[in-house]
Amino acid sequence: MASASRSFTRALRTAAPTFRTTSTRSARFVAPQQAFRQQHQRRGYASEESAKDKYEGNPNGMLYGAGALAAAAAGYGIYLMNPELFGQSKKTPAIISPKFEDYQNVYNAIAKRLEEHDDYDDGSYGPVVLRLAWHASGTYDKETGTGGSNGATMRFAPEGDHGANAGLKAARDFLQPVKEQFPWITYSDLWILAGVAAIQEMQGPKIPYRPGRADRDVSFCTPDGRLPDASQGASHIRAIFGRMGFGDKEMVALSGAHALGRCHTDRSGFDGPWTFSPTTLTNDYYKLLLEEKWSWKKWNGPKQFEDVKTKSLMMLPTDMELIKDKSFRSYTEKYARDNDAFFKDFSEAVTTLFELGVPFTQSEDQRWVFKSSFD
Repeated sequence: MASASRSFTRALRTAAPTFRTTSTRSARFVAPQQAFRQQHQRRGYASEESAKDKYEGNPNGMLYGAGALAAAAAGYGIYLMNPELFGQSKKTPAIISPKFEDYQNVYNAIAKRLEEHDDYDDGSYGPVVLRLAWHASGTYDKETGTGGSNGATMRFAPEGDHGANAGLKAARDFLQPVKEQFPWITYSDLWILAGVAAIQEMQGPKIPYRPGRADRDVSFCTPDGRLPDASQGASHIRAIFGRMGFGDKEMVALSGAHALGRCHTDRSGFDGPWTFSPTTLTNDYYKLLLEEKWSWKKWNGPKQFEDVKTKSLMMLPTDMELIKDKSFRSYTEKYARDNDAFFKDFSEAVTTLFELGVPFTQSEDQRWVFKSSFD
């Protein structure tokens, strides 16, 4: 920087006199302060002839001065891009290669916001944040290698406006302050880390995590229709999850996320929670499917089920397929009996879901497990 400044000053001093004294205002900008004061003091006593000289100027001097300024500016630009050429150390970002501790700090910030902002839905942003991570990942197509969490393309209107993603702006807005606090993390990694935090902070199982997702532009947005349609049957479920590479066990385990949150009439059209504890992850979803009696809800909305006893819970047509289909039911019964078995299979399936299509440099055995706020 000092070398560039000296080159700039030297260029000005060698410029023609008439260039340096063209006007008081420009002289103050480019000339030394002492020269400015001298010119200012002489201005009131200038003769008509000297004033004429000032007006006409010296074309050669102007050209030389302009050239010197251009050279100085070019030198300064080179300095900014390559300060090491001038004997200065090159500035680098505060965090070049984030470590586990850096991502734990991001996790902590998310967990803190989840605790502090308890005025959303049933008292937590956790369910909608998990839904964001799920839907960002669930667009993956194993045949084409497109979609998935590597991109955060839901930031853009084509994908953000898909019917299945209605309401997820609330989750994206919730996480924006965290992104501003930690600008080095990509939206792609942030959304998935937030999904991990949501699960763990809602007393779910530990979800191993590894970073490596890159943000992509609008051209990578996936077509509509890759996410589950709640009004469909077993064949649709298998088609959607099978496209991602999942079998029946993973399909039923991932459906256990319906233990959390609720549906909204202004988003999906459906209404109500699946369980009595929509901000705590348990195997109650499977228990209720098997133990409660369900009937079609009589209302003007889309077809959904309600529990006969309290009429306060709901199930979607796709949920009921988990007890109608023989293969699906075997896993539903397993998870209803054993919460630990559900947590194990759910953790494995979610970890796979969150990593579909991501070109990691960190191996699977180097995944991280974050401490939750109550560990």
